Amino acid sequence: MAQQVLIYRLTGSASALGIVSFIQFLPLIPFALWGGTLADRFPKRTLVIITQTLMMVQAFLLALFTWTGVIEIWHIYLMAFMLGAAKAVDMPARQSFIVEMVEGKEDLTSAIGLNSAIHNLARTLGPALAGVVVAALGEAVAFSVNGLSFLAVIGSLLMMRGLAHPPAVKAEQVPVLAGIKEGAKYVLGQQTILVLMSLVAVSSFLARPYSTLMPVFADVLLGESSRPVVSFICDGENPLLHCQAPEALPLGLLLSAVGVGAVIGAFVVASLPRGARRGWLLTIGNLALPFSLLLFVVSRSFLLSMALLVLVGLSQVFQNSLANTLLQITTPDNLRGRVMSLYTLTLFGLMPVGGLLTGLIAEHFSEPAAVVAGALVTLTCTAALAVLTPRVRRLP
Repeated sequence: MAQQVLIYRLTGSASALGIVSFIQFLPLIPFALWGGTLADRFPKRTLVIITQTLMMVQAFLLALFTWTGVIEIWHIYLMAFMLGAAKAVDMPARQSFIVEMVEGKEDLTSAIGLNSAIHNLARTLGPALAGVVVAALGEAVAFSVNGLSFLAVIGSLLMMRGLAHPPAVKAEQVPVLAGIKEGAKYVLGQQTILVLMSLVAVSSFLARPYSTLMPVFADVLLGESSRPVVSFICDGENPLLHCQAPEALPLGLLLSAVGVGAVIGAFVVASLPRGARRGWLLTIGNLALPFSLLLFVVSRSFLLSMALLVLVGLSQVFQNSLANTLLQITTPDNLRGRVMSLYTLTLFGLMPVGGLLTGLIAEHFSEPAAVVAGALVTLTCTAALAVLTPRVRRLP
């Protein structure tokens, strides 16, 4: 959130917001495929510790450049590339590590749901905290707090004991390229996995890049209706904060609304009984996400927009958590890292590309037009897949 505020402050450009998302995507394809192979060869916890340490260094470098006042847009682009490379290796290892922590697949849905709840709770509190910190103290402090937060993650990973050991496999004897090819061949041969990947791909490329334009919605399209909230917090005889950058507050609140919905959805997923019809819930999430975005675009009320973003966040978690669960349940242990690397590419890799496209459309037409176009195509594609692939709807 602080990075978005900083980019928009330095450039005032919607396309710059899309460009930084695209740059973060560039290392994802080679590094994620490589990371998936590494996750099937080496201890996943070790890989996650290394990648989290690299991301901590990136956060502190961004804080240093901002604090000293030398920060330029190309610094942010470079830091985004570094972060993308570290995340690309981190995500398949971390996703496939969940099975080892819960010792099997019976409780995997609850584990992934709880993992999503923790992630989205942080995503709820983080933007709100960042909005307060940026408004009161500036972006550099927010970047510093982000860097310090990695110490808790790394410390927790180092303290883990008694982890389950997955069945021994011979993935280490397979060359990297051959291992990548083996994982891709498995995915292409499984129709259900292909449909799940396709649903996530369409949403990631066309619908979820709405977040790229959130600074514009917060500052321009919803700026007028958000003034009472900003005035309550920053102005008056007894303000809650002495704000240096009050424009950061609406963005933080909007992103937090997404997080609130995501936390609600994550706890719903985590509490599903073993006989729950996950396929139907996945279909609901697939359709509700673009529909909620269409309603959000036409809203000019700040409070109504926050409520609609709660629905957006809930729908995203229904889609992502359930697709993640169904993929891991159906994937053999010796291929899980590579399959999750392809899932990572689908979920996170297409979003920056879509963000670039969304930013360019917004630059040439308008921000609402860019979000509407993506949401309409997503709604059409997901509805078609829901009708043509009843097998997915019936998944347990």
